[in-house]
Amino acid sequence: MNELTFGGAPGIAVLTAYAVIMLGIGFWVSRRRPGVRDGLKSYYLAGGHLGAVVLFFTLYASQYSGNNVVGYAPAAYRSGFTWWQSVTFMTAIIGGYLLFAPRLYTVAKREGFVTPTDWMRYRFGGARSSLLAALLMLWALANYLLEQLVAMGHGIAGLTGGTVPYQAAVIGFVVVMLAYSWMGGMRAVAFTDVMQGIALLVGVTVLLAGGLWLAGGSLGGVVDHIIADEPDKAAVPPVRDSVNWLSLVVMVGIGAALYPHAVQRIYAADSERTLKRSLSRMAWMPLVTTGVVFAVGLIGIRLFPGLDDAGSEQLVGLIANEVAGINVFFSVMMILLFGGVVAAIVSTADSVLLSLSSIISKDVYARHIAPGADERKAVAVGKAVGVAAVAVLLVLAWNPPTLLVNIFVLKFELLIQVAPAFILGLYWKRLAEGPVFWGMAAGAALAGGLVLAGVEDVYGVHGGLVGLALNTLVCVVGSLMRRPGAAPAPVPAPAAEVRDAERSAG
Repeated sequence: MNELTFGGAPGIAVLTAYAVIMLGIGFWVSRRRPGVRDGLKSYYLAGGHLGAVVLFFTLYASQYSGNNVVGYAPAAYRSGFTWWQSVTFMTAIIGGYLLFAPRLYTVAKREGFVTPTDWMRYRFGGARSSLLAALLMLWALANYLLEQLVAMGHGIAGLTGGTVPYQAAVIGFVVVMLAYSWMGGMRAVAFTDVMQGIALLVGVTVLLAGGLWLAGGSLGGVVDHIIADEPDKAAVPPVRDSVNWLSLVVMVGIGAALYPHAVQRIYAADSERTLKRSLSRMAWMPLVTTGVVFAVGLIGIRLFPGLDDAGSEQLVGLIANEVAGINVFFSVMMILLFGGVVAAIVSTADSVLLSLSSIISKDVYARHIAPGADERKAVAVGKAVGVAAVAVLLVLAWNPPTLLVNIFVLKFELLIQVAPAFILGLYWKRLAEGPVFWGMAAGAALAGGLVLAGVEDVYGVHGGLVGLALNTLVCVVGSLMRRPGAAPAPVPAPAAEVRDAERSAG
């Protein structure tokens, strides 16, 4: 994406405008709500009062990042029709939410949760399982943030025609991101997500339209070309690949729903009805976002045959150059598209950074390092550690370690190990803290060991799911074997009870 002939000065102007708007939103929120930085819930959850429209866009912008455009189209180019799995696993995420989100929301609203591990402490009590869950989530967040920094650098360098180098691009927008999120917390992040989500939706739609124009106007013609010239990309995959596809659908469907920043958006909804409405609208987004990007990747097979792995990573920029040459309208829209891509990358990165900071503030500093510290100081410590973490990740992003899609997959291997604690814990009263801790530890050790050993999958099943199977086995067997006299688990309140409490407070 670093060879955009239509970039240069117009791209710099668009990026400058986005940056000014983002900073303006952060400043406006801090002036309108002067106490936004003083409390954990106010800063990290927007006070728990996000409405349906803002909640929808902040969920959308957090889950559909620069990786969806920059990384998924090249993946479709390399894999062909088997990459339709990207649409299915993004759809599965909504199913993952529905396994636990409404039920978790009722407890979170009543108990005043701020971070995902607040559920762990409420449900299981023990500090060790909460701390282990926090560490696994921090790993996933750091991995995800690294992914966004890499995509951010490529996107900005591409949009400016190389005028702004990759490294300078990353540093510049990281400073902007830190500034507006520092000023306004989640409320500022959520409002910028609305702008960024709209820009991304419009941009990828125009990119598809322009790509189809160049490819002859018909997606059917593109499919016929692939079948005739590159039949391997249209062939029925072997059994192992099909198993791998299903494995990734399950792993991403559950894992992405358990992103710490996604869980915190569940907490931030102003009502259960708002949460369900936003999730129902999100169910359509895989088709209109990931599905569109998948089609763009197929169009690239016809327009630019024979690209190697490194060359295919530039596919979106190559197609955008051709689309920009159609007429002035498409040229302007491609500039806005890449501005929207960069904005979407930043919107995901700011959400991840905010969640990482909250876990440091509440789960590490306020609970284990300085118990009893006031919330204002805890927020300040979380911000400072967040900046330090970004600095470390910038060093890694300076020379990206692997392809974007590979960075994407790595984070789920460990994150998914918290799934039994959340999903089983919400429905099964007998699930106990000790088995949860040892299950997470065993599952993470197995999944991480497979990755370190270079084992990508076991008969097509991802290492993360192999670890999850062991994790779940330990949780279930260990809980069934616990003493009959053990204390019963807390029972989540019915949704009606929480709604009555909301009306009374309100």
